[in-house]
Parts: sequence; C-alpha cells; structure tokens
Amino acid sequence: MIKKTRHRRLLLIAAGLLALGAIAALVMNAFRSNLVFFYTPSQVAAQEAPQGRSFRIGGLVQPGSVRREGVRVQFVISDGSEQVPVSFQGALPDLFKEGKGVVAQGQLQGRQFLAREVLAKHDENYMPPEAADALQRSQQARERAAQTLKGSTP
Repeated sequence: MIKKTRHRRLLLIAAGLLALGAIAALVMNAFRSNLVFFYTPSQVAAQEAPQGRSFRIGGLVQPGSVRREGVRVQFVISDGSEQVPVSFQGALPDLFKEGKGVVAQGQLQGRQFLAREVLAKHDENYMPPEAADALQRSQQARERAAQTLKGSTP
C-alpha cells in the first residue's frame, strides 16, 4: 500500500511538471512569434534584418519619393546613409509627410519592404530611439568623411 501511494504521488508530480513544461514552452513560442524587432535602413542594407519574418523599420521619408497609385503608396525610408524602398497598400496616417519620421511594420521581399502598417511620428520631438541613434551615427560619419576630405586637400 505504501509503494502504491508513493508511486501515485511521484506520477502526479511528474505529470504536473510535464504539464508545466508544456505550458511554458507554448507561452515562450507565442511570445517569440509575436516579438517584432526594429531595424534601421543601414541594418537592412547590411542584411542584418530577417528575410521572411516581420519586423519594423524606421527613419525619415525621403523627400520626393512618395508615389501614389490608387490605394498603393510607395516611398523611401532613409536614415541618412542608406535607403529602403517601401510599398504600402491602405490609408496612411494624417501625419505622414515627406521629410518626417516614420516607422513601418512588415516584411522584406528582396530589396523592397512590404509594409502592413505605417506609423507616423506623433509630435515634432518624437522619434524612435533606434532611428534617432542611426540618424546621429550617419551624421557623424558624414562629418568625419568631410573632415577627412578637407584634411587631404592642400
């Protein structure tokens, strides 16, 4: 009788641990599949962005790049050093303008980003931290290049 009780208790504990492990695995899988990373146009150009997975890309809408064809809109996002063409079908936010910050969510298909959602910055002072860092790094690189050229010219 004692062995049966002990075996039953061990079996229940093992079943409970197995169920807990399965639940944890399902939660982690759902979390991982819904996780959306942010990439800059420079990272996309360096092929750091995933192919076939959803992610966000942010930067400034390149002036003169917006083309509308019915409900389809094509534009270019830039971080100051690299550019990524974006295609979006649907209504753009009211704050969407050339030269302003934008974040698009979707997938990369070849060299073009197919956006499912486009978010425009909501006030003059806001930009995603990653996009602001990328723009600052790009500006610093341009300044260093200009100083190098200036220093090498007699």
